[in-house]
Amino acid sequence: MKLIIAIDGHASCGKSTLAKALAKELHYVYLDTGAMYRAVTLYFLDNGIDYGDPKATEEALKNIRLHFERVQAQNHIFLNGRDVEQEIRTSRVSEHVSQVAAIPAVRRMIVAQLQDIGRRRGIVADGRDIGTVVFPDADVKIFLTADLDVRTSRRHLEMAAKGIDANWEDIRQNLQMRDHIDSTRRDSPLQVAPDAVVIDNSLLSEKEQLEQALLLVRRAQERLAGKMS
Repeated sequence: MKLIIAIDGHASCGKSTLAKALAKELHYVYLDTGAMYRAVTLYFLDNGIDYGDPKATEEALKNIRLHFERVQAQNHIFLNGRDVEQEIRTSRVSEHVSQVAAIPAVRRMIVAQLQDIGRRRGIVADGRDIGTVVFPDADVKIFLTADLDVRTSRRHLEMAAKGIDANWEDIRQNLQMRDHIDSTRRDSPLQVAPDAVVIDNSLLSEKEQLEQALLLVRRAQERLAGKMS
């Protein structure tokens, strides 16, 4: 009866917040796909990789190893054995991650890793193409969105809490740029899956959006139980 739950949506609309809460509530594994793309981006930036060069990109990907560990009760991503959870959240990485995530070779690597983990089911994954490409047969598909200014304020507060000084308007422009790149890229663009439920959380609390998601989960569990009976 374990499910595969896919959460897609725009940048900084709270996908990871909802995914983590669902995983905790259901005792499922949380797959932070955004962190995986950010870690690849960090590697490219730190090593001066021209990600516009397909050959250089393919070679660089061979040297990247990603895994997750629990650190002080939090999910942290490790890049080649190094904890980079804080580094990947900086504006430096944010300015490049959408371009890197649009590279077919990068997407193939990440998707393969995710699908391998997903075979065990009992997972919650969030990203841009989870319900359309990575897990097209997911039992629950949610498309999360929110007003741009609301997302900008949330991102600004998140960065400030981590001691990162960032300009509000710069963040807004970055989110607009990422939305455009994510929605118009040729490979696996951000879109609402036909069987996804759209949740606009602009005016919802974290508890309220979790309750809506849990309702969808219960309905999916009931459907599966009906098929098995």
